[in-house]
Amino acid sequence: MGTSDAPGWKKYVNAYLAAQLSTLTRYYDRLIQWLPREDDSGMLLAAMDAPAKQTIGRGEPFPDLSGEIERRTAILVNGTFNHDFDIQGLLVQLKSKLSRTSRVIAVLYNPYLRWLYNLANRMGVRKGELPSIFLTRVDLQNIVKVSGYEIVRYRLAIYFPWKLLGLGDAVNRVLPLVPLVRWFSLTSIVVLRPLAATSRPGISCVIPARNERGNIENAVKRFPDLDCDTEIIFVEGHSNDGTWEEIQRVAALYGNRYRIQALQQTGKGKADAVRLGFANATQPLLIILDADLTMPPEMLGRFYEAYCQGYGDFINGSRLVYPMEGEAMRFLNRLGNVFFAKMLSTILDVRIGDSLCGTKLVTRYDYQRMVAWRRDFGDFDPFGDFELLFPAAVLGLGIVDIPIRYLARTYGETNIQRFRHGLLLLKMTWVGLIRIKMNAFGGRAR
Repeated sequence: MGTSDAPGWKKYVNAYLAAQLSTLTRYYDRLIQWLPREDDSGMLLAAMDAPAKQTIGRGEPFPDLSGEIERRTAILVNGTFNHDFDIQGLLVQLKSKLSRTSRVIAVLYNPYLRWLYNLANRMGVRKGELPSIFLTRVDLQNIVKVSGYEIVRYRLAIYFPWKLLGLGDAVNRVLPLVPLVRWFSLTSIVVLRPLAATSRPGISCVIPARNERGNIENAVKRFPDLDCDTEIIFVEGHSNDGTWEEIQRVAALYGNRYRIQALQQTGKGKADAVRLGFANATQPLLIILDADLTMPPEMLGRFYEAYCQGYGDFINGSRLVYPMEGEAMRFLNRLGNVFFAKMLSTILDVRIGDSLCGTKLVTRYDYQRMVAWRRDFGDFDPFGDFELLFPAAVLGLGIVDIPIRYLARTYGETNIQRFRHGLLLLKMTWVGLIRIKMNAFGGRAR
């Protein structure tokens, strides 16, 4: 952003913005700054963390990214939309060159602080052309929609020169949590996802199973025909009811219908089982189905179609829309689910209806980015839900909820320990608040 010619101020502002932007771009394959303004020194791009960077100015050809499937490219637009009289035209022009894995990151001026920029120019604190376009969030949403995109993340960037005043930088980490104050941020960081359908890629379904012998065959018998290459991966975890033997029987019986893998954990817990299954998956799409079948296997087609139609790159189940069957979820568990969904929506700056539904769909190449993200963030999640949702939101994948009717168990008992596991999830929520919302994670901008 062309904020000031004062070296200390410019360096501070760009370092702060770069730290926020790098939480996404360091896990992408390439970063392109598109149409930088004449007064853009390139300081922001230089400070951002990305495997590869380049700048493309006006009149220069933009590379055709439409064939990218496994790669992700981020396109940085730094303040340009605040000086252009046809933002829709720019976005439409760009979209023809993008794939569904591309993301546009726009840095925008706060529309409610127009007076501040005017004052700063008059006082000589800020130099450069005054922004002529100040987009409200509603204006931006409308322009983005008619241009063929959707907003997948909208984050307010609050920064004040506390370091220059000798007060440290901790205040900027707290301000995003303060009601009303955060709306006085100087800029916003908006991630746009181009809307595009896709062909019908193959899918690997991981089914973690511990003491679920009575559900194994039904998981396969009720598995829907998705009209694509389908792989089922059972991951058995230290059962004592014959689940492993049942998995082997079912794999042999239905092996002519699906490619079925049977794996056994050496570790413990659902998160470990999912990681093992995903590591052995062979198809482009990955999905989880809990072996208790409280999420009906017949509903897996809804998740698959939502991805193929381009509604999102991370498809998440929601059990909190329809009435639940019988005692499918206890009252305290339901309260906990609502609480964590609300907390994560606030922390991640996206709306999540249910954070703990076991069924989630993601691409294999995005999961590999999530693994790298988890190595940096830390490993706290006993179920694996948060460690998928957190990076899905931060990386701007585009999360869409699929409502399901949550059914009661017909065999076995739950493996969830409400209070012990609830405390672990609370801990991870707190860590997410500190490291993501307060930007105390991923500040290794180069």
